[in-house]
Amino acid sequence: MSFTEVNPMELELAPFKKIGKEWMLVTAGNEEKCNTMTASWGGIGINWNSPVATIYIRPQRYTKEFIDKEGKFSLCFFEESYKEVLSLCGKVSGRDTDKIKECNLTTNYYKGIPYFEEASLVLICSTLYQNTISKEGFQDEKMIDTYYPDNDFHEMYIGKIEAVLKK
Repeated sequence: MSFTEVNPMELELAPFKKIGKEWMLVTAGNEEKCNTMTASWGGIGINWNSPVATIYIRPQRYTKEFIDKEGKFSLCFFEESYKEVLSLCGKVSGRDTDKIKECNLTTNYYKGIPYFEEASLVLICSTLYQNTISKEGFQDEKMIDTYYPDNDFHEMYIGKIEAVLKK
């Protein structure tokens, strides 16, 4: 089954379910080398009069290096049968393992941006804004103790959704 490109403004999905419960793969790089990671934090909406996706990546994640270098990334959403694949992609580092190969994922490219053929929905994004979450910004300091005991604050990326690919 191949993908159809749809207008981002016509996208219908339940973000709390898709991102928070079903997870997604954040993938970046180029046709020579790319990496992916599982994410369950993020958002989809409108910012600066554009459809956007927001993702959060810890500084030690290998995929962050690819996003920073290329300035573009994809968000791939899968059917429930891929939950084990997404779990593995969240546990092992691409620095140590070719997890794309290990998971039997087929990499394809949209204008040079990697995504996976096995996905049911793909958002192709270009970074509009990035900034590190800071300790000073928290209104509830318990959040720091709970989510950042090692002070490895996430980098926030707001990406303009350039294309939506749907099966």
